[in-house]
Amino acid sequence: MTKRKASKRPVKEIFEKAKKGNREVLTIVESFEILKHYGIPLANYEVAKTAEKAAKAAKKMGYPVALKAISKRATHKTDIGGLVLNIDSEKIVRNAFKKIHNSLKKAKADFGGVIVQKMVGSSIGGQEAQEVMVGGKKDPQFGQTIAFGLGGVFVEVFEDITFRVVPITEKDANTMIKEIRGHKILEGYRDKKYDKAAISNILLKVSKLLEENENIAELDINPIMVLAKGALAVDARIVIE
Repeated sequence: MTKRKASKRPVKEIFEKAKKGNREVLTIVESFEILKHYGIPLANYEVAKTAEKAAKAAKKMGYPVALKAISKRATHKTDIGGLVLNIDSEKIVRNAFKKIHNSLKKAKADFGGVIVQKMVGSSIGGQEAQEVMVGGKKDPQFGQTIAFGLGGVFVEVFEDITFRVVPITEKDANTMIKEIRGHKILEGYRDKKYDKAAISNILLKVSKLLEENENIAELDINPIMVLAKGALAVDARIVIE
């Protein structure tokens, strides 16, 4: 895993830029910069404005990779063809870049290039991975709240999620992990083990992020891939008010 430096742009500056552009939803790059600022680990990625740069980035980080559209207006990548997964060759990288560009053009959405991201699948470097999610929402009565559950389709299908009012303590974070019905998966089975301490650490950092930024209306980090050692956020969406 490549370590990335924290964002050079202060979080406040990112919010102000979005508001000046009359945007409530941050781009994936802006969301990732904010996560980095708070020390939340991310799967390795690079920004590419051209197909040539996308191909070079993919070759450098190693296949398979994913390409994700960068757009200020197209907030749901999958709905408009802004996401291509499991790319395993330079030719497919170039074709995927053009496909995403054309899809956004057809949808009349701006196109700021793509994020080339190392695929984080069911196994990384021999380590099995489990998807979880961490979210946040500003409640009219309680203020900022934080959510935790298994990631991917588990969130929508089983609605197995637990909540707390921000800020949370380490004890709160550990309790949240144990509260979901799917916690037995995280405990490990058939010799599979997952780093619950890494999950707890991310929960605490997201809690701080939400506590210090009351203008965040919604936050969704899904999926986060948890390994036997460590965890990596793969996607993120932040909505501001």
